[in-house]
Amino acid sequence: MENNAKTGVATARVPKRILSQLMSSLSAGVVPRAGAPYIAIGRTEEIAALTGDLARVADGEGAMRFIIGRYGSGKSFLLQLMRGYALERGFVTADCDLSTERRLCGSSGTGLATYRELLRNLATKSSPDGGALPQLLARWISDIKSSVAAGGAEVGDGKFDADVKARIFEVIRGLEAGVGGFDFALVLSRYYEACEAGDEEKKSACLRWLRGEYSTKTEAKAALGVGMIVNDDNWYDEIKLISRLVSGIGYAGLAVFIDECVNLYKIPNRISRENNYEKILSMYNDTLEGRAEHLFLVFCGTPQFLEDRRRGLFSYEALRGRLADGRFDSGEYKNMLGPVIRLRRLSDNELLALVLRVTALHAENYGWTPRVSDGDPEAFVRASLEMAGANIMITPREIIRDYISVLNILYQNPEADFSDVVGTALTLTPAGEADDITEDTDAAALKADTRADAAENKPATDFDPNDIII
Repeated sequence: MENNAKTGVATARVPKRILSQLMSSLSAGVVPRAGAPYIAIGRTEEIAALTGDLARVADGEGAMRFIIGRYGSGKSFLLQLMRGYALERGFVTADCDLSTERRLCGSSGTGLATYRELLRNLATKSSPDGGALPQLLARWISDIKSSVAAGGAEVGDGKFDADVKARIFEVIRGLEAGVGGFDFALVLSRYYEACEAGDEEKKSACLRWLRGEYSTKTEAKAALGVGMIVNDDNWYDEIKLISRLVSGIGYAGLAVFIDECVNLYKIPNRISRENNYEKILSMYNDTLEGRAEHLFLVFCGTPQFLEDRRRGLFSYEALRGRLADGRFDSGEYKNMLGPVIRLRRLSDNELLALVLRVTALHAENYGWTPRVSDGDPEAFVRASLEMAGANIMITPREIIRDYISVLNILYQNPEADFSDVVGTALTLTPAGEADDITEDTDAAALKADTRADAAENKPATDFDPNDIII
């Protein structure tokens, strides 16, 4: 831990590879996949609520949350931050962004595409970048062999092999009761047999099946002798089986993070859109009713995705009854125990702390001393917030992106002065003014949304530079 003399902010030394990726992502307005804790400011209540969910899931429960906020408000950042926390707490994680090609339910492989992306991004603490399925299975078999050997059995004798096989199949048999569990368990047994026989082709076939890469049942049956494959209709059942598998082999559970859920809101066909919402309802009921043990599901979306009565989740009555605020949730008091977490705008102090943190990281990344005087960060934040509508619409994405652009100019132009650069180049466009308006939103609904947002996001008081919260 070092104290930056220029900013007065204590910062941890960031590994060079992570720091470079972090700064590149932030300057492009993209959420960094690695290094999120180094830039995390605020959101303490939200993080506490989500880590509490992780603790309950580790104890065998299921949980599901919706993180709701405007474009650029920090939804994806919080998701990646929680992904890192989950890995540190012994979870297996999987994450993906929904799109026109990836949905929760649909024809032509759109649901299966989501499953494949989740499996491609399957991660553990030792394999945080994804693709962890082979390592996960290899570790499972290796740990069982080590445990049997520690019990006194000699490696290579008949008793050792019998004990290992018994423990392997004890876990596998526990999966057979789930939907699709028999074929899932059969593939795992085939994988173990292939490992013992050194049959790389059979191991590859098993991994292909688990990743949903077989397109026909005939092909899968010929390769593995199984009667089903992962498809658009059953992929969520496979996710539940994977959560039971990872908990059975020693992990805390499976945490699944699904971002860009606004793409479900954008589905033009009503029936297709409601089928996706019905899938969300099924997931919600499973996790809350105890039918999805050791499974944590997190969905990120915009307010329109949740609240629009014509196309959002609230257009599906069963979901509206479960996710709508209660009669006494006025917004005056925080409630982090419900299924929906609404992201408030960061306070002025938090935005200032964020700018100071970025200054220190930029200096560390490029090995220079930023020509930023003591009052410059405060002036930058104040100028950003003084724009029309900024108290409601300004987002951390714009603050960070534009501030880094100022630092980049100062770094490349030694003759440049901070006040001159900010005075001529700083142009912030409040997020969501165009993005959040869909083609079928009428003027009355838009005005109502704006009034509601104004009431929910009250302007923060002026910040005190001597009272920074980090």
